[in-house]
Amino acid sequence: MDQAILDKLDAFIRKKGLRRTPQRDAIVRTAFASDEHFTSEELFERARKANAGVSRATVYRTISLLVEAGLLHEIDLGGDLKTYDPNFFDKPSHNHLVCIDCGKVVEFSDSHLELLNDCLSRRMGFRPVRQSIKIEACCEQLRTKGVCPNLIKARVTGKRLPARKR
Repeated sequence: MDQAILDKLDAFIRKKGLRRTPQRDAIVRTAFASDEHFTSEELFERARKANAGVSRATVYRTISLLVEAGLLHEIDLGGDLKTYDPNFFDKPSHNHLVCIDCGKVVEFSDSHLELLNDCLSRRMGFRPVRQSIKIEACCEQLRTKGVCPNLIKARVTGKRLPARKR
């Protein structure tokens, strides 16, 4: 985990009059251990493995704290669950490609999109701060091969996929 994240979180916690706890530290380490997006329930399951004393309520409070501190970003990837992205601290402007068949999420950035967003914003009298685009598409694997390992994995793990609009 990046030291800058810890420093910003420590300063934010002190400003709010809160304290660091082993449970909160385990949740933060788990949230930023990889670049993967997660739901609060997924983070709870992972954090419990790191520290058995972690409660679901502490996970929810810590997620809210991280979002308020600007270290974690809530994103809409479809479905009815909130998804969190730990990559916005390092890359505040990035985008997501979401497969509507299997739920696979691919992050991407493109300097052309950033330039276009900058030009559009300024033309309309705004100053861009960050940008995020979500593109919903169908992945090639299911169409070309008739089977998609991501879809199989999602169903085996019980992950709810967004309803496909036709």
